[in-house]
Amino acid sequence: MKIKPTTMILTMIAGWMNRQQQEIIDYLKAENGILKEELLKATGKKRIQLNDSQRRRLAILGKKLGRKLLGDVCCAFSPDTLLLWHRKLVARKYDGSKNRGKDGRPRISDYLKQLIIDMAKNNKHLGVRKLHGYLKYLGLKVSPATISRVLREHGIDPCPNRSEKTTWNEFIRSHWDSLAAIDFFTVEALTLRGLVKYMVLVVIDYKTRKVEIAGIIPQADGKWMKQIVRNLTDPFDGFLKNKKYLIMDRDPLFTSAFREMLKDRGVIPLRTTAASPNLSPFVERFIRSIKHECLNKMLIFGERHLRYVVSEYIDFYHHHRPHQGLDNNMIDPLPQGKGTIICHKQLGGLLKSYRRAA
Repeated sequence: MKIKPTTMILTMIAGWMNRQQQEIIDYLKAENGILKEELLKATGKKRIQLNDSQRRRLAILGKKLGRKLLGDVCCAFSPDTLLLWHRKLVARKYDGSKNRGKDGRPRISDYLKQLIIDMAKNNKHLGVRKLHGYLKYLGLKVSPATISRVLREHGIDPCPNRSEKTTWNEFIRSHWDSLAAIDFFTVEALTLRGLVKYMVLVVIDYKTRKVEIAGIIPQADGKWMKQIVRNLTDPFDGFLKNKKYLIMDRDPLFTSAFREMLKDRGVIPLRTTAASPNLSPFVERFIRSIKHECLNKMLIFGERHLRYVVSEYIDFYHHHRPHQGLDNNMIDPLPQGKGTIICHKQLGGLLKSYRRAA
């Protein structure tokens, strides 16, 4: 086969140009590698970080070359990195998240969602259909399926299960006026016989937070406990005369005979589960307060001294101490004048309160 001179000349020129382009590419690769090393050394970074505009430009140009050619010419970034930038660029072009919500059923408002939750919690007998009926009557447009979804998202059981369950908090709120709690705490007192442990029996009214020290004794027994029931349920001035329920733990001193005496006098004993102080929080909080604010900061010398200290704290607790559970009000505040503010001290200044002088 005879090759024309022009064809041979063109082939030689093309080979020379291809070799020259490869030499240029090799030079640029080496130059880019050196620049990359110097840039990272100067900035102290582990890799080059580009902005979105720079990534876009490289991604468009790199896609045209293809992965194989990119592997030959690219030294600053890997071919996979450049192609990943290109895929993200394409995905961003067809991203329709900005248009979501413009079509289809609109979402319900936060107000309506909270109303559904409140109505379901406050009316445990209402199911999805009845809730839908009330909301329709109120002029609020929402489907039963949406109501059901909102309840499920907030962990509220369907109506058949909700109507059978009554939580401890719900029971307390519904019987607030008729609830009281009783519990023991102990105090070590110094006597001529050495340390003697005294048992203090305290009763608290849930509604008013008033406290009654039912008795103080070295060792309570069944006979003493029966007398305590008679005192607390006295029809004229007993602390439990208007109460229907008395919450207690499983202390052995709260015997079956003790509980039967309460029932005979119209007070129903409610025993908490074992090791559950959170089921009788008010009396537990009072015991913590009297110990932390008073008893743990004093040496108690005998029963007489203990009774005096406890009575002083009860006076402070009722008349001089603000209570967070009562919106920082006092249980039974004493009248005060319009004069200067004075500090009232009890137990040698251990308990302090403030009021205006007359």
